[in-house]
Amino acid sequence: MYQFRMPSLGADMEAGTLVEWLKQPGDAISRGDIIAVVETEKGAIEVEIFVDGKMGKQLVALGATVPVGTPIAQIEGPAPQEEHEEEAKPATILEQPQAPAAPAAPVAAAAAPVRGGTPASPAARKLAMERGVDLEGLKGSGPGGSIVLHDVEEAIAGGLPRRGLDLARMRHAIASAMAKSKREIPHYYLATEIDMSVPLAWLEGANADRAPEDRLLPAVLTLKATAQAARKFPAFNGHFDPSQGFSPARGIHIGVAIAIRGGGLVSPAIHDCDRLSLDELMTRMRDLASRAREGRLRSSELSDATLTVSSLGERGVESLYGVIYPPQVAILGFGAVTRKPVAVENSVEIRPIVTATLSADHRVSDGHLGSRFLKQIGSLLQEPGKL
Repeated sequence: MYQFRMPSLGADMEAGTLVEWLKQPGDAISRGDIIAVVETEKGAIEVEIFVDGKMGKQLVALGATVPVGTPIAQIEGPAPQEEHEEEAKPATILEQPQAPAAPAAPVAAAAAPVRGGTPASPAARKLAMERGVDLEGLKGSGPGGSIVLHDVEEAIAGGLPRRGLDLARMRHAIASAMAKSKREIPHYYLATEIDMSVPLAWLEGANADRAPEDRLLPAVLTLKATAQAARKFPAFNGHFDPSQGFSPARGIHIGVAIAIRGGGLVSPAIHDCDRLSLDELMTRMRDLASRAREGRLRSSELSDATLTVSSLGERGVESLYGVIYPPQVAILGFGAVTRKPVAVENSVEIRPIVTATLSADHRVSDGHLGSRFLKQIGSLLQEPGKL
């Protein structure tokens, strides 16, 4: 028997609100299943389970806001295996109880109301979660006014508002996390210019016969090059704990900074970036950006990032120096590709250039190592066919 706890979805999260249970007591669960939806400053987050077993007693009522680490359900099953990134996460979601569980809080019935008491069928809740529909705004046609699947389908077809993001709360959370980062992390900053002639020419050829929606963007090359460089320089890929020091991560899970219209920002992770093909990585990037802007992210996407990459190139910014998101120890920035004069042997040529920047934690690495890391990224970009 294990306790499933309110997960930590980043250094800026202190508590979460339980919005929805997607598994009920007695239901079989498998590693990777979504069992609940938790609302944070970053929106409604789908919370995953990382063991196989059976859903036990639910300990927290829907609508309750509880601190990170609070037991919210019991899980029946064997002990979780120590593998992948489980021990490298900012907070452990599953822990074996050392003492009898606290008395359970009132638990909603299987046909649980959602946000403010709106009753809905399991199928309706599932589709609403997948498509980002806010059930509070719907009128139910089922027994007793409950929302059924048909009601959600009509809402999607009619373009009703989706689950919203509280951008004021998000901005406050970002400000708190960044202020903490600047107070506690001794940042150092480096920049280098990378000639993009070869990678852009390669992209033009690779995209020649592709439909617009299938084309690769320059960002996918910089992301893959960063991931491969991090494999060689693990000091920039992991987490720092003040009491335990630096722990390099086993996997390379790059957080991609995504701006939300109105001023919000999230950095969900793409897992195992170094192992994905460019096409797989491009698909993941598009999917992540779409779901992030709809407030439909998974808990592992917000808690697993081991390194962050940010880009403002599409906004015309030539360089940016990011603030490290703890417990990570580095953030890469890529600016707009601009045409600049470059000395080539005895002549001057106009080449497409991108400025790559590194903000890193001086407790873990130094400028010498950081310069080698940036140089490796630039070298990898000169052989895009091997990425």
